[in-house]
Amino acid sequence: MRKKILSVLLAATMLASVASLAGCGSSASTTNKLGMGIVVSDSTSTGNAQVDATVAAVVTDADGKIVSCSLDVAQTKLSDEEGTLGDVASVDLRSKQEKGSDYGMVAYGGAIAEWNEQADFFAQQVVGKTADEVASLATTVNEEGHNVAADEAILAGCTMDISAFQEAIVKACNDEYAKEFSAKSFKLGLGVITEVDASSVSATADADGAANMYSHFAAVAVDENGKILADLIDAIQPKISFNTAGEETAFDFTDTKKYLKENYNMVTYGGSVGEWYEETTAFENYIVGKDSAGVTGIATTVNEEGNAVATDADADLVASCTIAIDTFQEAVAKAIANAK
Repeated sequence: MRKKILSVLLAATMLASVASLAGCGSSASTTNKLGMGIVVSDSTSTGNAQVDATVAAVVTDADGKIVSCSLDVAQTKLSDEEGTLGDVASVDLRSKQEKGSDYGMVAYGGAIAEWNEQADFFAQQVVGKTADEVASLATTVNEEGHNVAADEAILAGCTMDISAFQEAIVKACNDEYAKEFSAKSFKLGLGVITEVDASSVSATADADGAANMYSHFAAVAVDENGKILADLIDAIQPKISFNTAGEETAFDFTDTKKYLKENYNMVTYGGSVGEWYEETTAFENYIVGKDSAGVTGIATTVNEEGNAVATDADADLVASCTIAIDTFQEAVAKAIANAK
């Protein structure tokens, strides 16, 4: 069975390579659109605070058909047994793609392939489809209660639950912040950065504890030289509250920072020049045309609030983006490194 899945994955990879080569050989640029979608779920259980954030980056053509797709999950777990936070420094903050075989689906779950292999396979299966076609892919509930693909050809390479993939891909296809770009060929990349926020605390007899695990996401389309053709950045700040028994008492999450728009309240309460989504969009636009070194090389200085912001050397950026950019830089650089 393992040989069968590897053969299927190899065939999908070969098809993707042929499509990529065909794009590289085109004599005319085509106009595409880069979109990103994020789906957040609360997977907390007693003694274990957990957030799963599925992210999809897609490039669609003028007809709304998917040209390229990339998937990842920021799955962050923080122990809160008996209301006491575990060792934050030991938390594995890598995304599922980054963990690769360390995720252990084959070794410990008897899966046909690792998570990253199966996710990449599914991403290839949606190429050529529209958002509606992805949403309407039939699923069936397996013995473990997961919504898996009913299509045997898809199930042969991806036996995992695909419902979050579908939702994230549809969101990405319909992303209102999507960026158009023209290129003869491109590579698509995703970058995920997760941290346990300093506001995380153990529970006491007088107050609930907090497990706040925040993630930044970056999607990029780059040319053959690794220069950015289009990019998108977003972030989530889910907050989990728990009592001294390690039981969840609240899950606070409304939407991503970008989609909160004015409700993020940076202007009202922080006196910023723009809301988070506006300042982030300004940064996205500023780095178009830069490669990884150009993005990470943007000089920063620590302001009075302790945030690494752009310096006056980048006056145009400073005028429109006063928020911390160091995590943006890191996430974008990771996305460029992951582009394929």
